[in-house]
Amino acid sequence: MKVLLIKDVYKLGRAGDVKKVADGYGRNFLLTQGLAVLATPGALKQVDRLREKAAVQRAAQNDELSGIAQKLSGLTIAFPAKAGETGKLYGSITTQEVAEALERKSGYPAKRQQVDMQPVRNLGEHVAHLRLTMDLVPEIKIIVYREGEADPTLPHTEAPATPKASPIELTDAEPIGEFDADEESAPPGPSDAEWEAAAESPEEPAAEEPTEPPALNEA
Repeated sequence: MKVLLIKDVYKLGRAGDVKKVADGYGRNFLLTQGLAVLATPGALKQVDRLREKAAVQRAAQNDELSGIAQKLSGLTIAFPAKAGETGKLYGSITTQEVAEALERKSGYPAKRQQVDMQPVRNLGEHVAHLRLTMDLVPEIKIIVYREGEADPTLPHTEAPATPKASPIELTDAEPIGEFDADEESAPPGPSDAEWEAAAESPEEPAAEEPTEPPALNEA
């Protein structure tokens, strides 16, 4: 079926364009959402007026959302997810999850219908586009990492180095002995020569004094 777009439709055309679409898509979406009308001879006479009006509205929207587009362009959002050994997710990252993450990070109330991306079913980096207007479609980076691992978008902080123990400094203080007696009060010990002489001449056993026999008692 042929329809006349009365509003800009992302990836289809701008207001005033005549497009041939599938019957179901045309009747169930374009016509019901007020995005298009049947391309009848009467409707086609309104093409020029539709295009002029749409151009004015588009310029106003681009001017209003240009700042948001710059803020969102290149934005990175990350999702932890459970995955198998090959990196395949146990599920997928949905457009609703992306829209909510964008709102949390940027403050812009994105809707899932504005998010354009391929199905995300694996770990790694992916790309999504957020449709603001026909001309403003910032690109968003999506990173999916394994649940339990560190968020790769957060700055990496190294653990503080363990401080090294400072070496013990030796002082000039004299060691403390077992006694505090002065050296002058202690008796002089033998000299080295006396020690050598004593080692060379072994001591002789002392002579035993003769003992007198016991006196006999006279009768």
